[in-house]
Amino acid sequence: MQPIPGSITYGGQPRTKLTLSPIGTRMQHTFTDNWGREVVETYILQPDRSLKLVNRIYQTPPF
Repeated sequence: MQPIPGSITYGGQPRTKLTLSPIGTRMQHTFTDNWGREVVETYILQPDRSLKLVNRIYQTPPF
């Protein structure tokens, strides 16, 4: 899965490393994409402290 604008890893890995979190930690990141949709991405912390994007969900607004 490729990062999109707004993804934590869009344009490369973040400069800061998650040094206190255990390897394998899952984290979520929520943002609004270029079309105004809410996006929820799930990342897993890898042994080299990089983040791997593993899931992306587009939330639909309630009507």
